Formats: sequence, structure tokens, C-alpha cells
Amino acid sequence: MLKPEDEFPHPADDASNFNESVYCSGFDSKLRAGVWMRMGNRVNEGYAELSVLAYLPDGSVACQFARPKISANDGFEAGGMRYQCLEPFDHIEMAYDGEMLLLEDPSILRDPKLMFETAPRVQGSIRLDARGVAPAHGGEPVSRDYEDQMMYGYDFSRGHFNQHVASKGSMTIGDQSWDLDAYGWRDHSWGPRFWQEIWFYRLFIANFGADRGLMLLRNTLEDGRTKRLGVLLVDGVYEDVIDLDITTEWSDEQDPVAVTIGVSTANRKELIYGRTVTLAPLRNRRKAGDEILISRVAEAFTEFTWGDRTGYGIMEYIERIDDGVPVGYPL
Repeated sequence: MLKPEDEFPHPADDASNFNESVYCSGFDSKLRAGVWMRMGNRVNEGYAELSVLAYLPDGSVACQFARPKISANDGFEAGGMRYQCLEPFDHIEMAYDGEMLLLEDPSILRDPKLMFETAPRVQGSIRLDARGVAPAHGGEPVSRDYEDQMMYGYDFSRGHFNQHVASKGSMTIGDQSWDLDAYGWRDHSWGPRFWQEIWFYRLFIANFGADRGLMLLRNTLEDGRTKRLGVLLVDGVYEDVIDLDITTEWSDEQDPVAVTIGVSTANRKELIYGRTVTLAPLRNRRKAGDEILISRVAEAFTEFTWGDRTGYGIMEYIERIDDGVPVGYPL
């Protein structure tokens, strides 16, 4: 179920970890650079999750992660980030103005404490003016009977929709500036969310111009069941995935370097290849009783090849860490 009013904030339920999240990305194929931004309102916990990560043309990144205080779930504006829906399922704007950390070597993200203590700080200004190049896809299930068709499930972002977009925008990082003629992705979700509810998944999002794109998710649950979901965008129409296979090439640090994806819809079978351009190795930690649960969140800016087309986007690997090892590795 998806309604125009779902573009706007929803009443928070009683779940302590209720989260309403908006996200937008844009990648410029000529610059081989781009950005994603996310704001997640955790109003019952009194703060928003703010994330902005810019992949710069020279392979460095600029980023900021913060938890600005909020007291209501009535909009998406905190800590210098702003999000606004101008026309449901067609036109949104997202922007950030504020301090950013400039990382010549993104691997320092593996040690957030050291990064925040030592990374150079510059002022940043980022704008994305995004319009849909595809229909909105997803929504909120009307009952638990549809849980197997949900990207994540009832206990993680119960309501969720997404859309490929074309963006005009800009990035200013310190004394450097770039105009963006970009393609990307945006999504909006609401409901309970702890990152550690994800056992392990592999998510791929890419655009190959306005007429072609992909969103592919292999989500493996702790009991071993696996969901293979997503869409191929072909000539402005989404084709739902009916099967999906993934083979990953790994670095010595157990990070994704390259991927081969076999995907089929009712209309086609395709092989799609991805290779990491710049990796941002992130993590998320949560205390559960006396235990600290850690998830790795590998955000790889990626060049994809689909037939004779080249496109750019994100390869996102999220998984729990068990005894120092990602639970999904080396699958």
C-alpha cells in the first residue's frame, strides 16, 4: 500500500526504535564522483541519524555523521541537513550545509574515534534536486502475509518505497566545487529499525542513464532463509526480479572489490558486473543488555557494466560481525 501522503512524516508508534528515514544519492558519470545523504528520525530516542558521504574525483571522500537532537517527527531538518518533497513520487530536494571531515584515505573510517580526532575539517555544501525517472516502488504491507515480499521485514523499516532519479546538484568541499549532472536513487522508510536486525545482505543500486537502472537485494536471514528481490528498470518500466545470484571478489580486508550478478525477470536474463571505485568501510554498534552488537556497513561507490552500458551507483554490504568476522563472508 503506497499513498501520496507516505511522502511525508508518519505518526511515530510506541516502538522505542521507531525510525523514519529519507535518503538520496546522485553520481555523475563524467566526474566519476557523487554523494549520498541520509536522515533517520529516531524521535522516541530524541535524535536523528545524520549521514552524508561524498566520493570525490581523486578517490578521497568527505563525510559527516552526527546525531542532532529532535523532539518531533514532523519534518526532516536537523544538524544542517534538509529534505523536502515538492511533488509526491516525482520531485524532492535534499541538502547539507556544515562541517565535513576530509579523508584522503577512506580506510580511516575503520577507526571512527581516530578519524574524528585527526581528520582535517572543512566546510561543505551539497545540493541534490531530484526528479523521478521511474515510478515509486514499494510501500507498506497490509498484513504479515506479505512479509516474504518485503525488502527487510516487519521488524526493520516496515514501510519502504524507492525510486530511481535524475539529479541536478552541486558539491562544495572546502575550496573545491563541482556541479553535478547525476543519476541516483532515493528512498523513504518508516517503522522499527535496529541495523543489527540485518543478518547479512548485499544491495546494488545503479543507473545507466534515465532509461535503465537496477535495484537488487539478496537478504539472508539468521535462520538461513534468503530473499532475492529487486527490479530492473528498462525503458522507464520496472521489471520485478524472479531470481538473483551473486559472486563477490574480496579484498584481503574482507571488503567487496568486484561482483558478478546474474539476474532474471519475466522478460530477460542478464549478467551485470560491478567494480569498486572507492570504498567507505562504515560500521554500526548497539548495546543489547551486556552485549555489544556490531554490524559492518561497506558502502562502495561502484562502476557497473550491463551489456554495452556503463553506469554508477552503490554496492552496499551490511552484516553482523561475529568473532571479528562478517557473518556473510565469503558469500
